[in-house]
Amino acid sequence: MSICDKAVEILRATSDGDALDPRDLKLVEMAVNDDLNELGIAAFERLYAAATSPEGYHKPWLADVEHLTIDNTGYVRWRGKIVEHYTIRYAYTDEGRAAAVLLGMNCREIEARGDAVTMAAALAMVTDL
Repeated sequence: MSICDKAVEILRATSDGDALDPRDLKLVEMAVNDDLNELGIAAFERLYAAATSPEGYHKPWLADVEHLTIDNTGYVRWRGKIVEHYTIRYAYTDEGRAAAVLLGMNCREIEARGDAVTMAAALAMVTDL
């Protein structure tokens, strides 16, 4: 199967790429444009295997913070609910990673209080510091 055919299958399995992590979507783009080295090709093959497996693709946690993800437009979600917005470039910097870790801690604290985790609640935690 060609790279392009695999890319189409990945996109089909992930709601036209909407369910992909931004880095994984970029990987698909680079594969289609024949812009991957050997490591990139291996990563693409792993992505293809994950996306087409019976378990399906699972978006990785943002900054390794459990329950925190980012979509391809920069919306950061906690358990699927929008709590912040980052530019994609910022999200993967050291500063963005530190902000995501703090955001995750704040979301856990909001949950522990029994409150709903919302963007307003998460932002209020930051301004209260």
